[in-house]
Amino acid sequence: MSLPDLDGLRQQVSGPVLTPGDPGLDREVAPFNLTIRHRPAVVVGATGAADVAAAVGFARRYGLPVAVHATGHGSVAPVAGALIVNTGRMRGLTVDPATRTARVEAGVTWAEVIEAAAPYGLAPLCGSAPSVGAVGYTLGGGLGPIARTYGFAADHVRSLEVVTADGRTRIADAGTEPDLFWALRGGKGDFGIVTAMTIGLFPVASLYGGGIFYAGEDSARVLHAYRAWSRDLPESTTTSVALLRLPPVDELPPPLRGRFVVHLRVAHVGDQAEGERLLAPMRSAAPPIIDMVGMMPYTAIGAIHNDPTDPMPVWERGALFRELTEDAVQALVDVAGPGAEAPPHMVEVRHLGGALARAPQVPNAVGGRDAAYSLLVLAPPPPQDMAALVRPLGERVIDAVRPWTTGGALLNFQGAATAPEQVAAAWPPDVHRRLTELKAVYDPAGMFRFGHSIGIPNPTAD
Repeated sequence: MSLPDLDGLRQQVSGPVLTPGDPGLDREVAPFNLTIRHRPAVVVGATGAADVAAAVGFARRYGLPVAVHATGHGSVAPVAGALIVNTGRMRGLTVDPATRTARVEAGVTWAEVIEAAAPYGLAPLCGSAPSVGAVGYTLGGGLGPIARTYGFAADHVRSLEVVTADGRTRIADAGTEPDLFWALRGGKGDFGIVTAMTIGLFPVASLYGGGIFYAGEDSARVLHAYRAWSRDLPESTTTSVALLRLPPVDELPPPLRGRFVVHLRVAHVGDQAEGERLLAPMRSAAPPIIDMVGMMPYTAIGAIHNDPTDPMPVWERGALFRELTEDAVQALVDVAGPGAEAPPHMVEVRHLGGALARAPQVPNAVGGRDAAYSLLVLAPPPPQDMAALVRPLGERVIDAVRPWTTGGALLNFQGAATAPEQVAAAWPPDVHRRLTELKAVYDPAGMFRFGHSIGIPNPTAD
């Protein structure tokens, strides 16, 4: 690629244009997962939709594939030889309390949306980690701490501004570009680069929530109690439970440092009295090490899961349970509990159902609505060979519970499962078929083909 070509691109965009060897390139595309390193041909730091359109037009002229980067949480495999559009500078955010909506540009995090909506007593359907980018999370479906009450984040998108593979900037909503609107909400980034979205907000200023930590030796008691307890919870209550191997770091309270523990996460959209009544069976399931559940402002919702905020090396993979039986729970305890040899860093089960099981008012492509629970496995790589040591560790957990799973996973929880047949299992067959057809309409050349791509083999797939 000659210098005049890049000079022309630099004249079209307001943000930086970087190529290999330029200072700051690695920082511009640094993923949250430190095991991944991108090697792009060109990076465009977009400041708005016009920059994104210019970058996509440039890539189309020179036959370059395109990947998108914002906070780095969406990176699941290395990107090489592509044009990467960094949307992290696109920080526009407005809240309309009259319509209970927010317009969110592609570089905004959930923490920013939460803070902007709070003065009006409103809340977005954010994820468990507020540091994650709002747009990418939502396009993948979006399973958050109050999801059983209100559904997937994608269910409440009002409109999307998107640059498609032909370089056009389009508005997609229920009445304009309805096929594209359907596909983007649940099909993620395979159909273009979403530069902004308008989403619904909800009147939730506070909730009864937090976490309870139990000793690892009580894993079986707690998980079996959780299975029986969670299945009868009302839609106002969203919960999950995780087996955690915690590091010996000063940031953790002394009772948790370096221990294997069970962490129950609770978010009840209601008052304290009802929340305490509902939680009572789990408080007596085993002696808590720490009980941090109580009334909290929605602005503190990240404290329920306490997800890591600093980049870290990790292998991850998800699954969906058709049902969580006694045998399935015991299989999890056997393969990932404190007695297992080298258990993964985290094995989490999230309760689904409720509003998650219902189709939204405006249909979308989100999969997994018929599942009862979601599973996520995280394994940190050892100092030696990640591929040789970590992947089998995580896959062993997935294999142990396979008899009770659907064979797929929520798209945002696919993790290392990037092979075409693995990605296809994220949706019912008819939904995947329609997504594939629309992929041929909006991106026939497969310009957007990184990560969990629809119908196009990923060269970096497992």
